[in-house]
Amino acid sequence: MTGVGAWIRYGGPLQPGELDFAAAHYRAAILQPWETDAARELKRLRPDMTVLCYKCLSSTRSYEPGPVYSSGVSFAEAEADDGGWFATRLDGTRIEWERYPGHWQMRVWDPGYRRRWVENVTAELRGSPFDGVMADNDVFDDYYGLRLPITGAADMAGIRSAVGELVHAAGAALNAVGKLLVPNIAESRREPGRWNAHAAYGGGFEEVWLGYSPVHLFDPVTAEAQLPQAAGPGLSILRVPTDGDDRHPNVTYGLSAFWIFGGGRGAYSATAHDDYSRLQHAPELDWQLGGPRAAPQGRGHTWWREFDAGFAAVNFNRDGRRRRKVRVPAGMVDAAGRPAPSSVVLPAQRGVIFRRAG
Repeated sequence: MTGVGAWIRYGGPLQPGELDFAAAHYRAAILQPWETDAARELKRLRPDMTVLCYKCLSSTRSYEPGPVYSSGVSFAEAEADDGGWFATRLDGTRIEWERYPGHWQMRVWDPGYRRRWVENVTAELRGSPFDGVMADNDVFDDYYGLRLPITGAADMAGIRSAVGELVHAAGAALNAVGKLLVPNIAESRREPGRWNAHAAYGGGFEEVWLGYSPVHLFDPVTAEAQLPQAAGPGLSILRVPTDGDDRHPNVTYGLSAFWIFGGGRGAYSATAHDDYSRLQHAPELDWQLGGPRAAPQGRGHTWWREFDAGFAAVNFNRDGRRRRKVRVPAGMVDAAGRPAPSSVVLPAQRGVIFRRAG
């Protein structure tokens, strides 16, 4: 299999040459649901690539012309049903998401809405070239200015529970037609069992792995609470935040952890916030480190692991004074092909990855 990268590409229109590059370098891709021709071409070029389409669990978008939509229930369809599936404030007004104009909160706690979402998406995916759905906004907190209570929903616990019911219903229905469901599972580290339960239908997407932003990375305890996500179940797509520069140190910080704790399973990406309209790639994403020679080894929030064809180490400490020295096995080289040193001193929140020479 070529590379371990995830091509998160559900922003602007695809550009010439991107599909060929993606087929040569990525393990998984997330596209817009109307990009069926692109999905078909990726599967032709790379039958082993997992190609998912974007669908939002929690909102509908008033700006999309159709006939295919990024939501499970379109704005027009919701209005045709007397508007009863739109969430409203206590004064009866609909709720448009803060910072995302044209995104309207839906009544995810309404069984009728959940049934229609599942029916629509399953019908659309049956026979589709897509392998399944990346279901966005499997929310945990109020990220979009709902300011509860609202009509029909007193708190986020109730909304979380309702979205969870939708995930389970959609996952079962999609699996029944041979398709995957990979939800964007928000903050699963805060609820034991949440990741495994919601990823049970094909995998999970962690959009904020190891940090919220390039300058707000998690403390070591929080980071280590996310590490089991790298091992599945299903396809784990893990995104680490950067400033958009593919040479940002967070790229190798997250990639080293991806290898140490996932053994190269799943798919990995590093992007700026909502920067999902272009190719993003680093040479190390193409490396195959092979099978692990031992379990992850660690000391004081610093971890390392040797593989048949490489080595990775990471320091999760946030305090800049907590630099950690790690021994590097002999015979390794860096991305430029230069011999690796016999040891490295890792600054806080940094990682390294080497491959075996030859």
